[in-house]
Amino acid sequence: VQLVESGGGLVQPGGSLRLSCAASGFRVDDYAIGWFRQAPGKEREGVLCINSSDGKIYSGDSVKGRFTISKDNAKNTAYLEMNNLKPEDTAIYYCAARSRVGDYYSFYPFRGFEYFGQGTQVTVST
Repeated sequence: VQLVESGGGLVQPGGSLRLSCAASGFRVDDYAIGWFRQAPGKEREGVLCINSSDGKIYSGDSVKGRFTISKDNAKNTAYLEMNNLKPEDTAIYYCAARSRVGDYYSFYPFRGFEYFGQGTQVTVST
């Protein structure tokens, strides 16, 4: 299983970016896919994730209404669309995959991810 993120960079406040996560060794349609981020000196936090079983999407409070997650099964790639970016969105962004399923993850949607990519830096600054 391999995940490779791309699309990070420097953007001004209010701008947009789209991150990609190319998957290999498994089908994104069969796994839950999540996006996480970690800013300097802070713990990693869940941004958005999408279930494999029902397609339900879970969002972190700080990005609701600004970020969206999607998957392209034909390209075996997941995406994170980020709009109205703020300086506090500056972080390394990671995509992740989870094979485990169950009701537990409806309550704790950002837990249990087994595979992570290497990350891509997003910097929001003037």
